[in-house]
Amino acid sequence: MRILALTLDLDDTLWPVLPALQRADEAVDAWLRRHHPDVALKWPIEAMRALRLQVAAERADLAHDFTTQRQLTLQQAFDACGVIEAPVDALWEIYFAARNAVELYADSLPALQRIAARVPLASLTNGNADLQRVGIHAHFAHHICARDTGVAKPDPRIFLAAADCLGVPPANILHVGDDPAMDVAGARDAGLRTAWINRRGEPWPEALGAGPDLDLPDMAALADWLDAQATA
Repeated sequence: MRILALTLDLDDTLWPVLPALQRADEAVDAWLRRHHPDVALKWPIEAMRALRLQVAAERADLAHDFTTQRQLTLQQAFDACGVIEAPVDALWEIYFAARNAVELYADSLPALQRIAARVPLASLTNGNADLQRVGIHAHFAHHICARDTGVAKPDPRIFLAAADCLGVPPANILHVGDDPAMDVAGARDAGLRTAWINRRGEPWPEALGAGPDLDLPDMAALADWLDAQATA
């Protein structure tokens, strides 16, 4: 493989996302209990999550936009309680700050530093992580997210948008991610090369067709592979 650039998934590739999402839900709930106890009583965390799933199901046009989905969820929760001026912006900031207070896997930052010194990096995500808030923006040349692109992985168009940003043909881009369907199959079908960050050592799901070009246990292994390619 002649790799000239990388696209890189974020959630569950560089950090575990569920703990951050849990803390974000808890931060919103704590604020509601202090300032709008009636809303908190009607919409505890599990009920708020169910409402968000309902919003997602009703608004298929927002499948690529988790931010607007969550903001609409908050608005509907307040509407149901008869609150006319819902503090959606303030609550979104509380949620967003906690959601981006992630804890990187131990291998992620050292690997990012090594990789970014070799090839241009673009983050490519369906989520709403903020590289500036996470503190790793300096390692990336571009940030491609589903909300801005209008389509989400595994749609080939988001991968091709990343290729356009990088100015590199898809065949010379290695997409790296943890999700077999969203990352590996999606990137493969868009013509990119693929690396699966397979931290649990799971078998490849054969139903998805051809497996990844690289099956790696962590980001350090990816950095090692790139170093080896450079000296081959």
